[in-house]
Amino acid sequence: MRRVDVLILAAGLGKRMRSRRIKLLHQVAGRPMVAHVAEAARALRPARLVAVVGHQADEVREALAGLCDLFALQSEQRGTGHAVVTAAPLLRRGGSSTLVILSGDVPAVRVSTLRALVARHRRSGAALTFVSTRVPDPSGYGRVVRDRDGRVARIVEERDAAPEEREIREINAGIYCAERASLLAALRSARPDNAQGEYYLTDAVHRLLSRGKRVAAVLHPEAEEVLGVNTRAELARANAALYARAAEALQERGVTLLDPARSWIDPRARVGRDSIIWPDVVIEGPCVLGEDTVVRPGCRLRNVAAGRGVEIRDHCVLDDARLGDGAVVGPFAHLRPGTVLETGSRVGNFVEVKKSRLGRGTKAMHLTYLGDATIGPGCNIGAGTITCNYDGVRKNPTTLDAGVFIGSDTQLIAPVRVGKGAYVAAGSTVTDDVPPGALAIGRGKQRNIEGWVARRPRKR
Repeated sequence: MRRVDVLILAAGLGKRMRSRRIKLLHQVAGRPMVAHVAEAARALRPARLVAVVGHQADEVREALAGLCDLFALQSEQRGTGHAVVTAAPLLRRGGSSTLVILSGDVPAVRVSTLRALVARHRRSGAALTFVSTRVPDPSGYGRVVRDRDGRVARIVEERDAAPEEREIREINAGIYCAERASLLAALRSARPDNAQGEYYLTDAVHRLLSRGKRVAAVLHPEAEEVLGVNTRAELARANAALYARAAEALQERGVTLLDPARSWIDPRARVGRDSIIWPDVVIEGPCVLGEDTVVRPGCRLRNVAAGRGVEIRDHCVLDDARLGDGAVVGPFAHLRPGTVLETGSRVGNFVEVKKSRLGRGTKAMHLTYLGDATIGPGCNIGAGTITCNYDGVRKNPTTLDAGVFIGSDTQLIAPVRVGKGAYVAAGSTVTDDVPPGALAIGRGKQRNIEGWVARRPRKR
């Protein structure tokens, strides 16, 4: 089978977005929109995936790192046809190929749509095949003009369209499939004879037709999948579409979403069956949640890996954390990067954990900060405990061995170690290591002054 190459057009600024940032870098379902396009294109297993960059080229390259093979720089943006010609030196490498061309602003495009386009192109024998769709308001789009037999006669841009042509509702979606050699030959002979003075990719359509070549259009029934994002309103709709698609996929795999419209789950996330996701949950990045996991309302998870039977209670924030089977978090807990909760460990109300490991079955249930700590299995951390890990210069470690009991309102001044099975009395400030099995008391002696209240001056 003839190989496939893919070219993504990612050079334009996108002025209608009203942003200092190139529109392709705006987030859709947790990623730059151009990354969604590249990921869909990658699923075609192309021999070469090339992106044409221009505005904010370095940032676009970064967004496409690991997805695109090569980048062509379009220093001066002179239209879509000029962008393809700019990439021609990279596309000529290797033998003949079928070339798929995509705009970087169609984040909702499905892999199945691209595969169907390639298959239709190869079956038809056309020199070029493109995706069209029908919309109620075609303003701003190139119109697809057909002859009496329904064949594509030309594509006319709105600024160049006659009044009757502007009434046409079938538009060009800007997704193409063509034989690379014939397309590049057609573009090399194109001229910027239009209101914009630009080289349009659609000029190749006219050139091919004038040479007696066949051009085909695949009419797509869902306009929102194949149309570009140009405004903030369209950005919101693209977000909604991708989150809805991700929610449907999870439900098909046996995950319960109590209100899918109020759960925002990254398409890259994996959630095990019989898990339950409550409303107002945000799951960002490639999170992995095991079977029978429950995430309750108001939680935000980013890059979290959790085992089976985990419960994340209301209003928790988890960032780059790892949770073992049966772990319980919250409510109102904050797990910061580097947190590891081993099997059966529990973190409760208003507990913050940073770059720390809690051993199997360890509990920290109330009003506690644990930073840069290694805590063994079976420990109990009392309410109000603080690991004082920062000395103004460096972060220092706290180590609690297995079975340690820390009383409420304890301050552990790092670096410090509490040995196996040791106890720390409530209200202590611990500055030295505690031997295994010992009781550490680090507080001032209590003094009671009898009769003080009676002798205290009264207010007048």
